[in-house]
Amino acid sequence: MLRRTVPLAVALLLSTAAPPVPAGSARAANGADFTLKNENGYQIDEVYVSPRSSRRWGKDVMGEDTLDAGQSMNITFPRNNAACTFDIMVKYHDNDVKAEWSNVDLCKYSTITLYMDKKNRNIRAVGE
Repeated sequence: MLRRTVPLAVALLLSTAAPPVPAGSARAANGADFTLKNENGYQIDEVYVSPRSSRRWGKDVMGEDTLDAGQSMNITFPRNNAACTFDIMVKYHDNDVKAEWSNVDLCKYSTITLYMDKKNRNIRAVGE
């Protein structure tokens, strides 16, 4: 069984260096856009990405969709988005299990991959 809330130190997300983004590139225009990969073996029903300064999660960015194990989805922000630091929460299909990560600088990564540490039964996120 997964833990209900899995805290993750920002250091784990920052452990993978990302190449610099050239000025004027599409990635620079939408600096926080990223791909979320589900490599943990469980279906994700909801994904929330909220600016760090917000006290609310807002809407589920997946809407009616789900993210099965092995699948990925692109998460994009409005072109005028200037924020880089976000909180991320995913809710799984089984028993209202969720995982949360705080203070994630999405301008540094184009991909966030979720993995399951089966030995410790924790979900970890790796930025690339």
